[in-house]
Amino acid sequence: MGAEAEHPQQQQVPPSSLRPGREVAAAAAPAVLGLQLSALIDHVARVDWSLLDRVPGDRGGSQQVSIEELNIILTEVNAHILPSRNDLTPITTIAGGSVANTIRGLSAGFGISTGIIGACGDDNQGILFVNNMSFSGVDLTRLRAKKGHTAQCACLVDASGNRTMRPCLSSAVKIQANEFRKEDFKGSKWLVVRYAQQNMEQIIEAIRIAKQEGLSVSLDLASFEMVRDSRSKLINLLETGNIDLCFANEDEAREVIGGGPTSDPEEALAFLGKYCKWAVVTLASKGCMAKHGKQVVQVPAIGDSNAVDTTGAGDLFASGFLYGLVKGLPLEDCCKVGACSGGSVTRALGGEVRPENWQWMYKQMHARGLLLPELKN
Repeated sequence: MGAEAEHPQQQQVPPSSLRPGREVAAAAAPAVLGLQLSALIDHVARVDWSLLDRVPGDRGGSQQVSIEELNIILTEVNAHILPSRNDLTPITTIAGGSVANTIRGLSAGFGISTGIIGACGDDNQGILFVNNMSFSGVDLTRLRAKKGHTAQCACLVDASGNRTMRPCLSSAVKIQANEFRKEDFKGSKWLVVRYAQQNMEQIIEAIRIAKQEGLSVSLDLASFEMVRDSRSKLINLLETGNIDLCFANEDEAREVIGGGPTSDPEEALAFLGKYCKWAVVTLASKGCMAKHGKQVVQVPAIGDSNAVDTTGAGDLFASGFLYGLVKGLPLEDCCKVGACSGGSVTRALGGEVRPENWQWMYKQMHARGLLLPELKN
């Protein structure tokens, strides 16, 4: 595991330099588009917590670090590796990021056509991102290839399966607001967005075009630190009325309403429901609650209580929930599918569901009478 030195120059390069034929337009617009401004590679490792004693930020959060700090973390990881469980590798390096996890899950596990809008570096991490996402069936014709570095993130997982994220985004290539094209959005149904206060110009512009083209917009609240540090910008975004679906975990929900540890997630759900057609608060092992109009449902978690790794659990919950919406399922069934897919990713390391865990998910869906995906071989 290791990061590369900062590469300040970022120039457009031909997409075909990363993957032959990627410049050919897709035959049909993907049903779901993901906005991930910078492609990202996750370095996921099971480690003892002493490593984080020297890392700034709250455990369980997602605080950005410099390229130098990331290099130090990745260098020290091997000295802090925990023994693997169930013969699983203690380290994995894969395409990551909340949006990438969600759309990859929709494509690979649910057979929903997806694409990604963003930028990718011309380094080894960029090649890995392209290969991983294309293997999962994600359309990459909207992914701009640029000369420079791809973002990276250290995902540190403790013995209980809880993860702490330390992303390095400052030196990474990024798509800019003036690079969006109406053609990127035309014909799609949903745009999936992750909240990030430092990227508000791009987020607002992408949502503006998406709404002009008739797309619905799904927003993930990213992390409790992000909500805490830029709550006013988030509220302004919600008040536009352009967010159709909002996902928050329990910690993010508390920060949305400015509450403390004892604040009620139902209050946050009601608050989000004032601005969004659908609002969802995930509650980890306690399941989730969701609101659509006047309807409120609560669904228990599905899966092992002793998770291997919770990385991507919320992202894959979103995959299942969006699958339900695309297929026109009732609110409760959307939550149940989300619980199945969210549970599937916690059974192994990293934010990508393994084939055997997709099979586990399908069994869970079948047992509950949920609509199974129509998958192509």
